[in-house]
Amino acid sequence: MATAETSNTAEQPQDNNPRKRKVLLLGLALIVILGAVGVWGWYELYGRWSESTDDAYVNGNVVEITPLVTGTVVSIGADDGDLVHAGQVLINFDPSDAAVGLQSAQANLARTVRQVRGLYSNVDGMKAQINAQKAEVQTAQDNYSRRKSLARGGAISLEELSHARDSLTAANNTLTNLQQQLKSTNALVDDTVISSHPDVQAAAAQLRQAYLTRARSTLIAPVSGYVAKRTVQLGQRVQPGTALMAVIPLDQLWIDANFKETQLRDMRIGQSVEIESDLYGSDVKFNGTVDSVGAGTGSAFALLPAQNATGNWIKIVQRVPVRIHINAEQLAEHPLRVGLSTLVDVDLHDQSGPILAQQAPQQASYTTNVYERQLAEADAMIDQLIHDNSAATAKAAQR
Repeated sequence: MATAETSNTAEQPQDNNPRKRKVLLLGLALIVILGAVGVWGWYELYGRWSESTDDAYVNGNVVEITPLVTGTVVSIGADDGDLVHAGQVLINFDPSDAAVGLQSAQANLARTVRQVRGLYSNVDGMKAQINAQKAEVQTAQDNYSRRKSLARGGAISLEELSHARDSLTAANNTLTNLQQQLKSTNALVDDTVISSHPDVQAAAAQLRQAYLTRARSTLIAPVSGYVAKRTVQLGQRVQPGTALMAVIPLDQLWIDANFKETQLRDMRIGQSVEIESDLYGSDVKFNGTVDSVGAGTGSAFALLPAQNATGNWIKIVQRVPVRIHINAEQLAEHPLRVGLSTLVDVDLHDQSGPILAQQAPQQASYTTNVYERQLAEADAMIDQLIHDNSAATAKAAQR
């Protein structure tokens, strides 16, 4: 009896073990299936419609401040980190040499205007002389005709008639010479006024260049932004093209994201992008859009591009830069800096955009008008000098 009970007790666990194993296997299979369904669902709903990379950095316009003329630095108006506005003075050169050159150009223009005004006066004077000479020719002609009639009747001698003929010839020769001189002088001023005369235009161009040289002794900010990379020092003698500092407009930033070539198949211009910067972390999400896709891989434009025709070739997945536009309002609220690291996630659902840009820009992407004032001031000075010296010469002629 005791042996039978012991046997039943031993058989009961053996019956339960396969059942438990089956339950565990079914549970494990269910978990795997649910996991696979979850992964498939995630891929279909999100994974296949998203491409991300952390090889993405903030980039922007770094506007180098470089002089157009040689000069010695006498003042520096801004330092690293300072906010400057377009047109604000950044650096001043010693203006002495430029001021002397400007004064010389002003004097040259004034002298040229007076000389050209004299040419117009000469034309008027020659016209008056020609009119007077025509009267003399007519008088000599009348005198010769009268004496010719008298000579036929023997009232005067042939010698007197010869003198009258010579006087007429001399008067005609003088008139011809005056007309030739008028033609030559007219060639210098014909179809022009004082301001459009070539000599005045040449002198005005010299003055304009001298004025710009003096104006360019003051370096101004072409855009509003923050100063960086200041290397200029007081007393430094700088040459044209020397980088003295930079101005970075932090409202003109974008993301350069380097995606693998295998990630670009479904990427289109205009697709939405979510941006996370290391500066603000996951608390701040920037919205952006794909602005353009690079025309080549980064290695293709390297200083020393890879030579794949060699025998030791190893295939490496290439990366292509993709420019991403950042929402301007978010950028103003949470300023970024050039060079910061970011994580970008591109939403691939919208496939309506082109892979590459389809049309050329219709207008300039960036412009500045801070230099237009310099040329306008130079032209105003030229106009005033021409007016003053033309009027002064005319008044002197009247006196």
